[in-house]
Amino acid sequence: MDPSEIKEKIGRFRILTIGRANAGKTTILRRVCNSRENPVIYDCAGKRCALVDPAVLDPSRERGEHDIENELVFPSNPGSSSMIHEFIARRSKEAKLKNQLHAIWYCIPMDEASRSFTAGEDKFFSQCDTGRIPVIILFTKFDAFYDVAYGELKSKGKSIKDARALAPTHAEESFANGPQLKFLKGVRWPPKCHVCLPNMDKDDADCGPLIERTAGTLDSDVLQQLFVSTQQINLELCMKYAVER
Repeated sequence: MDPSEIKEKIGRFRILTIGRANAGKTTILRRVCNSRENPVIYDCAGKRCALVDPAVLDPSRERGEHDIENELVFPSNPGSSSMIHEFIARRSKEAKLKNQLHAIWYCIPMDEASRSFTAGEDKFFSQCDTGRIPVIILFTKFDAFYDVAYGELKSKGKSIKDARALAPTHAEESFANGPQLKFLKGVRWPPKCHVCLPNMDKDDADCGPLIERTAGTLDSDVLQQLFVSTQQINLELCMKYAVER
């Protein structure tokens, strides 16, 4: 099916982005959508809600609280625990693709104060069966791990220059054997995959790994085409899936 026909038939690719307050959810969405604008919110009937107060997007403990039934869309790229579980279960049973939830991005920040899993995250992966909806873990603020890796390398006698150059690789190697991934291997409903996202607050942030991992979890060719077609700035990925099809 032609991508334009898919868009007309299904509309939008719907991603539920969840996580603690200040986990980097809005930052990730802006990067993926290549937008600095404030988002537009639509209710479950597709009706545009009132304009978003910019203060709602400022970092705060309360900022992560939104009406889960509403959709958040950036104009330049129109593309509680029990409440979340109920919402996912209902959307996973929708007969029509256009009404379904297509993927879940679960954001977990890796800055120093937040590295351990919370009770809410433990409950989600232990109790929430998302059915065919793939869950991708986004380890946000992963660059905080670089500082730890830098300190470890310095303590082992590396020069400042070498420690800085080796810190990203050392951080990734340490993380691969760390408690976060061990925890996810032992839960009842593990995610399909995970991706580490450093420096998402930078203008040159790379969303490629997130987009490719998400596309790879989709078991429907139609959804893959819809998702990839929305990635206006990721021409390499669009070409890859076009060739494979």
